[in-house]
Amino acid sequence: MKKTVLFTAALFAVTAASAQTGEITSNRGENWLSQDGDWALTFDAAPLLNYAGNLFNNGNNAGVMSMNNLISSRGYQYMGGGNLGVGGVVIGGKKLIDANTAYRGQVRLGFGSHKETNLVAAIPATNPATFVDDVTKYNFMGIDLGVGLEKRVGSTRVVGVYGAMFDIGFGSAKKTMEYGNAIDANNPVTRNTEEKMGSTMGLGLRAFAGIEWFCAPKVSLSGEYSWGITMSSMGHGSTTTESWTGTAVETTTVDGGTKTNDFGIDTGVSGASIGVNFYFQ
Repeated sequence: MKKTVLFTAALFAVTAASAQTGEITSNRGENWLSQDGDWALTFDAAPLLNYAGNLFNNGNNAGVMSMNNLISSRGYQYMGGGNLGVGGVVIGGKKLIDANTAYRGQVRLGFGSHKETNLVAAIPATNPATFVDDVTKYNFMGIDLGVGLEKRVGSTRVVGVYGAMFDIGFGSAKKTMEYGNAIDANNPVTRNTEEKMGSTMGLGLRAFAGIEWFCAPKVSLSGEYSWGITMSSMGHGSTTTESWTGTAVETTTVDGGTKTNDFGIDTGVSGASIGVNFYFQ
């Protein structure tokens, strides 16, 4: 909902600005518009807009450019990371092959880890008490790649764009546990040492339409709506445990978890997006 409001506001701003000028060069003679052969880098503008909004509404993130806001702005979730798998900022690019056509590309490369250390009492107990470390580690990976074709309409500072994109994504996640107390006759327990989520893969095909407003020479703000198809699947995971047999430690790995397959056709594939584009030769 918030993105839709921001997108609508951007459309009004573009309309008002385009009505004020028909110029396509600056006072110094600089060309405002993109040209054949130009390259472009595209960034999601939503994190900056969210940050600015928080400054005015005294939100919790006022005064702080929260990394969580930055990486969750796009809304696309790779499924392999579980609670660690948040939406990633996708960096996009364009190559104009003529005045009306551009190739598009986008990439997200996400790798991360998280470590927790807890103090627990040593076994067997001592007096005075001593403590050892139990360590839990999380690791995740998410890769998104996209290619597409963009058609451009218009030769003023407001340019219409439409086209299609194909996306593919992969994800995985793993949790490992290391214990300060060894398993033996004094500590005959059964415990997990590793949990792997099933590897995931997603495919998407979406159509998009929107506008670009050149607000400065070779710099534009864009607003788009998307509609498309998504398919994704996640395989079975596995759990590794260790236990005391009475004479030795036994390690067992068991496949399990739920295998899932999803399919959808919705504007929610990407919904509304606002971007900043920088063009150069």
